[in-house]
Amino acid sequence: MAHTHHHHHHNHGEIKGKNLIITMLLNFSITTAEIIGGIFSGSLSLISDALHNLSDGISVIITYIALKLAQKKNTEKMTFGYKRAEIFAALFNSSVLIVVSVYLFKEAYLKFINPEPIKGGIMIAIALIGLFANTFSVFLLRKNAKDNVNIKSTYLHLLSDALSSIGVVIGGIMIYFYNINWIDPVLTVIIGIYVLKESLEILSDTIKILMQKAPDHIDVYEIKKDIENLDKVENIHHLHIWQVNEHDIHIEFHVKVKEDIKLSAADSIRDRINKLLHDKFEINHSIIQIEFIQKDETTLIKV
Repeated sequence: MAHTHHHHHHNHGEIKGKNLIITMLLNFSITTAEIIGGIFSGSLSLISDALHNLSDGISVIITYIALKLAQKKNTEKMTFGYKRAEIFAALFNSSVLIVVSVYLFKEAYLKFINPEPIKGGIMIAIALIGLFANTFSVFLLRKNAKDNVNIKSTYLHLLSDALSSIGVVIGGIMIYFYNINWIDPVLTVIIGIYVLKESLEILSDTIKILMQKAPDHIDVYEIKKDIENLDKVENIHHLHIWQVNEHDIHIEFHVKVKEDIKLSAADSIRDRINKLLHDKFEINHSIIQIEFIQKDETTLIKV
């Protein structure tokens, strides 16, 4: 039995951490400005957006802690390291976003049936500040969000805030110039639907990883067929595929060979299988046990 890994190192941890700290400071600044602006303008949407930003600031802190934990080395007790810390952070952040979305739907309904007078000028000014800060934060995290579900969950938090700020600005303009108060809850519902959809997708991805489901892009039957087509391989069995996090895919299985072979020949088969798994399926960790069962099937030889 042998254990093989191919590591893909990501050397952008410091950049991610720095961007997250800047984003966190911006979020708490926006929160303070929107609470003050909401009180003076009488805008519930600004105060609601401030609460949204506060939840985002907290999510950024959680994301940053998870990022640092994931970079810690393996120990004798934590043999996989802390890689799943980012998955748990993404699970928490997406769950919070779902709760916030439901809260926004409720507030939008209440505002729709009971519109309140709002000072549109203050509302527009504060929302523009929030829009600028959130857009800058989204720009900082956009690149890293593509390959990291933890960063992506925070990125979506901030993107939803930017969209919310656009909605508040549009709502403020409509209120200030045309006294159309119902536009604010309508925009809130549209934004909430988008946030809910994206959050449910992240929640689904993290649950699949935690439940050790085989990755969606990997065809288990194709792996089995390709390996069994190799010379001297009769079949493979006891196959398991799972993910530690979104990048580290693990596989383990037994290989039954057609004839009794030398240890060097077994290593050669293992090398070919590992190359196939890595190059075609992007699987970077494998545990392979090679077996030969004699014809009378009374003796099992493991290599």
